[in-house]
Amino acid sequence: MSVATEAPRVIGRRKRSGAERAKSVVWHAAMLAVLVVVLYPAFWVLTASVRENSDILTNISPIPTSITWDNFASAFDGLAGIPLWRFFWNSLVISALSVVGIVASCSITAYALGRLEFPGRKAMFAVVIATLLLPGQVMLIPQYLIFSEMDVVNTIFPLVIGKFLGLDAFFVFMYVQFLRGIPRELDQAATIDGAGHFRIFFSIMLPLLRPAIVTSSIFTFIWSWNDFMGPLIYLHEIEKFPLPRLLQSYNNTEAVSNYGGMMAMTLLSLVPVVLFFLVFQKFLIKGIATSGVKG
Repeated sequence: MSVATEAPRVIGRRKRSGAERAKSVVWHAAMLAVLVVVLYPAFWVLTASVRENSDILTNISPIPTSITWDNFASAFDGLAGIPLWRFFWNSLVISALSVVGIVASCSITAYALGRLEFPGRKAMFAVVIATLLLPGQVMLIPQYLIFSEMDVVNTIFPLVIGKFLGLDAFFVFMYVQFLRGIPRELDQAATIDGAGHFRIFFSIMLPLLRPAIVTSSIFTFIWSWNDFMGPLIYLHEIEKFPLPRLLQSYNNTEAVSNYGGMMAMTLLSLVPVVLFFLVFQKFLIKGIATSGVKG
């Protein structure tokens, strides 16, 4: 008895109608237009960094009429006899300490608010979240007065101490949300085995918080690296300036605006941030897309 075999069916791509093709063309054209608008400032900074000051002020086109590398030479020379690497080092120290402070303080605070049971826990967490509604400008004068009384103005202490006190409600909330996705059976099993809160946090919770840690580290590094207001208020000596504060001083040197040098300095200051993001972007996407652990 012969068994008839059916010929395999070939599943081809459905032919799109004219309306669908037109809609696709319009969609892609709109996305390209948005991309041009988003990338135009970066392109302008790139071209302005190799233009003369006169060309920047008189030529509205982003395409330079002539190219000069003197702007980068001026940027590498630094300012007031201080080399450029010193300002990079200042920014790196502030950003690194901020990352360490945020990860350490916010993760511990979130563990206490998200996993421990104690009177007033919910009210305390509500107060922490409510601080997100408080504008940072409201706290500038009280904080400055406190740091002035402590005699720590003109140091990096005011810029990083808040990161070690768990004061960033956004990251506390993010860590709490990750912790809520971790099964409590893990805590209970560890407690039965005799583990305390210290051991549970460092041996169980902290490894599972890796996506949140990477996400908070990336955001903190970028925000600290680009922070201008804090250094403007608390730092007065040029050798202590990070890069954003340097850019403002670079533009006002001897009351002459060196726009080309400032654009070259801006471009150089963006390089570490872009590299940092490109290296850790997959962890950032994973940290935003996931919550807790997967079963």
